[in-house]
Amino acid sequence: MSKIRAIKMLGQNFLVDRSVVSRIVELVAPSPGDNILEIGPGQGAMTRELVASGANVVAVELDRRLAPLLANEFAGNDNFTVIEADILDTDLAELLGSSSGSPWKVAANLPYNISSQVLLKFLDTPQLFSHLVLMLQKEVGDRLAAPPACKEYGILTLFSRLHFDVCREFIVKPGAFHPVPKVDSAVLSFRPLTKPRADVGDELLFRRVVKAAFNQRRKTLWNCLRSANLLDGSEQLAKVMSTCAIDPGRRGETLSLEEFATLTRGILAAKGST
Repeated sequence: MSKIRAIKMLGQNFLVDRSVVSRIVELVAPSPGDNILEIGPGQGAMTRELVASGANVVAVELDRRLAPLLANEFAGNDNFTVIEADILDTDLAELLGSSSGSPWKVAANLPYNISSQVLLKFLDTPQLFSHLVLMLQKEVGDRLAAPPACKEYGILTLFSRLHFDVCREFIVKPGAFHPVPKVDSAVLSFRPLTKPRADVGDELLFRRVVKAAFNQRRKTLWNCLRSANLLDGSEQLAKVMSTCAIDPGRRGETLSLEEFATLTRGILAAKGST
């Protein structure tokens, strides 16, 4: 597959450093009988090691040039399936939910241009997974591991922390890829929690509250939430924030996950009382 050229529009940067491949596979820790979802197998650098482990590997590949080549290379392996599809259009529950109840591991070198969207898909079905090992743009990785009150802290940080323990494993330099990207990458591990880290009451509402709080980072929490029309009128919002002991003059980036959970439950209760 060495003659296959990367397509810029697909965000392709093929992983070619064997030592990085081995480190990622070691983190995934594939064993015979494991169920592993690989997203964007590309030229099969990780796929070969995953299949050789005896794990059951399902690879989702968008590139119509690569999917048939992978199917041909692994034609003799009953533990490998390649699906030519866009992971963003794939129903993960439908694809993975028929695996006899066994949770899935994930290995992925995510294109920078869709990494946030793919993460949100994982967050919709965290119960499907036992461990995710994802390579992302370092900037995205920094956001996921960020503490409150710093510029990296934001929507993805809070959404991920609600359902996963996130750990940055190591940095990957541009020279590990072909073509060579302009930025560093980071490999992160995601371990699903047995239950959400905080009681948010209603997760869809929680997401609305968080998005509203970060919609205009320079504005106060009060102005952001009031503009989002989460409640009927300013008086009701003021009462909720007072009850939750959250200063309306703060900015969203200063609130912890637990404070956002408290605020969401307060808004939910206020909605139920009207």
